Amino acid sequence: MRKPQLVFIIALAGGLAACGETSSLQVSDGTGPSPKLPEPNKTLIPTVNIAPAIGWPEGKKPVAAAGTQVAAFAEGLEHPRWLYVLPNGDVLVAETNAPAKSDGGIRGWIMGKVMGRAGAGVPSPNRITLLRDKDHDGVAETRTVFLENLNSPFGMTLVGNDLYVADTDRLLRFHYENGETAIKSQPIKVVDLPGGTLNHHWTKNVIANKDGSKLYVTVGSNSNVGENGMDQEEGRAAIWEVDRATGNHRIFASGIRNPNGLAWEPQSGALWTAVNERDEIGSDLVPDYITSVKDGGFYGWPYSYYGQHVDIRVEPQNPDLVAKAIAPDYAVGPHTASLGLTFAEGSKLPAPFTQGAFIGQHGSWNRKPHSGYKVIFVPFNAGKPTGQPVDVLTGFLNDEEKAMGRPVGVVIDQQGGLLVADDVGNKVWRVSAAK
Repeated sequence: MRKPQLVFIIALAGGLAACGETSSLQVSDGTGPSPKLPEPNKTLIPTVNIAPAIGWPEGKKPVAAAGTQVAAFAEGLEHPRWLYVLPNGDVLVAETNAPAKSDGGIRGWIMGKVMGRAGAGVPSPNRITLLRDKDHDGVAETRTVFLENLNSPFGMTLVGNDLYVADTDRLLRFHYENGETAIKSQPIKVVDLPGGTLNHHWTKNVIANKDGSKLYVTVGSNSNVGENGMDQEEGRAAIWEVDRATGNHRIFASGIRNPNGLAWEPQSGALWTAVNERDEIGSDLVPDYITSVKDGGFYGWPYSYYGQHVDIRVEPQNPDLVAKAIAPDYAVGPHTASLGLTFAEGSKLPAPFTQGAFIGQHGSWNRKPHSGYKVIFVPFNAGKPTGQPVDVLTGFLNDEEKAMGRPVGVVIDQQGGLLVADDVGNKVWRVSAAK
């Protein structure tokens, strides 16, 4: 039996309770342009600290920052993960989860149990729902099934009348007419994406460049640190650039363990991404991050983290690639599972939420105490992050450290509010300026 399997069997025998080591630093120490990076602390039993998912009790909601308020934009959804706003103001929400996996061995089975307790074990609804707030009161009055029978859909973007949807294993194109509440036409496949029966990081996101000629697609790794073999990582841990006209693609940037959010920074025009870093070397490592993405850049995974900090677990080593590894721009705390990313352009939230990035932090399982489980705002100046993050939405964990909700995708709506997908609470929250 391989050692990783033995480790997780031991964790399971402990009832999947909090086990392993404990953080010696604050989340804030692992935040900012120069986070503290202590020595790795790899223990026999990894830290497994689940916040069990319970949903929102009647009348409860997250806590909004001073000067803002929060209310449910839509409720009763099924595992809403990602959001997109159409030109007419309609909101698309991907109701989705991981596809069924037929392999993964003992380790995969146990991790499935772990993620199930955290609220990620429900079958994927495999649809995109349209939400319409016709009277602009901050609550969606109508919802329709916009697209169905998809395969773990996630990212969405519209270019002209072409709506692109990133399923877990392919990028699809649909014809869309402004104001449509449902699409019945068959999709056209643009390009296959890495999927398969393992498909460890299944979410694929997509956005278009300014002139619509290129599409950028995120593809997460097929492992934590390459333990399934680098042959399983072909085309993964990367951001693809896809030619919209031909479907031809290339690796735009690589060595990015699990990129999710993608957005264009409004002042510099640079592409930014939110990235989940690696697990199982301690509660304080490795900070998740947001970063600008350089064409041809290599960001370390799996051989190194935060630039050229070598991960000795990876075999064989690759010092030549480590020497090229780019350190990310800004850390957002260890194990926060920072997924959602959108910039404040178009927002009508008050200061300090006027210039910078909103980040949805899904929350930790590999840290004690918990980290994430909130939405934060990173101030920007002249196209670069500056200063410490500011909490936007908190209160997703109750007094017993159980998860009433877990924020994922974030987007600015047509009225300038911030929408937040909550896949445990099965809601979309809307943050607006306090009246």
